[in-house]
Amino acid sequence: MSAPDSAETQRPLVALRSAAGAWLIVATVLSSIVGFLDANVINVAVPAIKRDLGGGATELQFVVTGYLLTVASLLLLSGSLSDRFGRRRVLQVGLLVMLLASVLCCVAPTLGWLIAARVVQGAGGALVVPSSLAMLNGTLRMGDRARGIGIWAGLATLGTTVGPFAGGWLVDNASWRWVFLLNIPIIVLALIVLRLVPEVVKKVKTAHADLPGALLAVVGLGGTTYALTAGPSAGWLQPLVVLAGVVGVAALVGLVLVERKSPSPMMRLSLFSSRQFSAINITTVLLYGGMAAAGYLLVLRCELQLGYTAAQAGAVLIPESAVFLLLSPLSGVLVTRIGPRWLMVAGITAVALAFVLLSGASPGQSYVQAILPGALAWGLGAGLLVTPLTASVLAAVRDADLGEASAINDGASRVGALLVTALVPVLIGSTGGMELALAVDRGYSSAMIVMAVLAAASAVVTGIFVSNARGAALQMTPGPRVNSCAIPLVDRPVGTKQP
Repeated sequence: MSAPDSAETQRPLVALRSAAGAWLIVATVLSSIVGFLDANVINVAVPAIKRDLGGGATELQFVVTGYLLTVASLLLLSGSLSDRFGRRRVLQVGLLVMLLASVLCCVAPTLGWLIAARVVQGAGGALVVPSSLAMLNGTLRMGDRARGIGIWAGLATLGTTVGPFAGGWLVDNASWRWVFLLNIPIIVLALIVLRLVPEVVKKVKTAHADLPGALLAVVGLGGTTYALTAGPSAGWLQPLVVLAGVVGVAALVGLVLVERKSPSPMMRLSLFSSRQFSAINITTVLLYGGMAAAGYLLVLRCELQLGYTAAQAGAVLIPESAVFLLLSPLSGVLVTRIGPRWLMVAGITAVALAFVLLSGASPGQSYVQAILPGALAWGLGAGLLVTPLTASVLAAVRDADLGEASAINDGASRVGALLVTALVPVLIGSTGGMELALAVDRGYSSAMIVMAVLAAASAVVTGIFVSNARGAALQMTPGPRVNSCAIPLVDRPVGTKQP
């Protein structure tokens, strides 16, 4: 991709009630579903992958975190790329990368191959996630954005709610390999529809990509993730674990220094001078990290101890999605009247309560006893908090920076998901090569309580630092849950984060 160093050129914005607006909604919904599917549907396949390819808790963890790693590491770079080279073009490239990687995952002969393919899949996801939401925001007319993103969020939620159930059905009735083919027809259709969507912003900034920053992000998050994941089984003082941790932390410190001095940073630190922007992203790291790990733990608990099939495990949080869909429009109305702070605090508190309720899920209980109360509380919390959290970040920046702002917030959700999910072996006490089923049996309840504590901490940050000014909510629009088990971050979100 290349672009001339010229001034911004812009075509007229698109009306929602037009052919171009309809195709825009379809294209961004399909693209978002692809990203959320690849982040979440893998959870239901982990036990089946273990039976087929082997591996302990640590190795299987990398099947999940390998995707999250590259998404989190490259989101910021891809956000700036979408602002520089065109959101539609970057989105198309990302979808093609995900298509290739999905095929590689499907035919993986070994666990190492599968992990490597998941890393490539995450690179494609990093291009897709921020570009789709940024293109939707940047292409629709200002007056149509709230309604357009509301439609997008609802449709993306419906599609990704079915995804884990469909993936589980494929695991039960065919093979875990078919899970990676779920998104292929969606990708193909998205690529076709994208050709009908106009690229409104043809050129926004100079074409210099922040490659040093992207490299430091990959090394930093990769080293830290490896240390957190491998430490419990290999030993925290093993040379490779210590080296990975030290290099990872040093790279993350170096990332901050490089971004301060870079003439074209992928993450402009000046955005964090806003207390609101900083507080929301801290909240996002804590909350979406807890939601991602909780969703993963819940699926493992259902399959390994509660006797659920993969399809049943994929469907346990459908009530959560239903409640979210009912409440999200109401949240959008309320936030314009009372402001974002207390809606977010109430929603996050409900999510923390959900984790406490789900921590008690035990063998011998019915679904209504073990899962349903927690699922309903989770949906209540998500329905209240996602709209003000996600959209307030986007409303705080210029249209030209939508890709970067979306990527930073979605990156926060993905970093949280990556790091907290990487901590799962530590939290369930999976040491010395302990079998995954035994580790989950022993450590599930305490690990879910830790997720509740993380959610409570994010509620405190929100209550103290997020402004409750009504003016901040005027442009708020709902966004996806990019890291919920039933969706995803979001991330995020999202995407998302947004599931």
